[in-house]
Amino acid sequence: QVQLVESGGGLVQAGGSLSLSCAVSGGTFTSYAMGWFRQAPGKEREFVGVISYSGTNTYYADSVKGRFTISRDNAKNTVYLQMNSLKFEDTAVYYCAADSSTATIRSFGVVKYWGKGTPVTVFS
Repeated sequence: QVQLVESGGGLVQAGGSLSLSCAVSGGTFTSYAMGWFRQAPGKEREFVGVISYSGTNTYYADSVKGRFTISRDNAKNTVYLQMNSLKFEDTAVYYCAADSSTATIRSFGVVKYWGKGTPVTVFS
């Protein structure tokens, strides 16, 4: 059973930075592309970014491009989301996701595994 556990969420002032982590257990980490999604209050879940299983390729939503960076440490079975220049509209619950296909995550298809989420609140 593959499990994804996010951590690192919290309160941050607008313009600040926050780093999220997602630890994966129960599977072969290097078999999965890893993605981040978010869901703001009253809104649908949306794609944030994805990193390929090798870490070679990354793709981001336009709303976070240039501000957010996804990385992964295959030795630690962990994927990270570094968020800089945070805005109020980045407030959301952030979810980690895993799938064998980068394209599935990027297109928000039927992603195989999900974490339970970690909340991020940006205040001004």
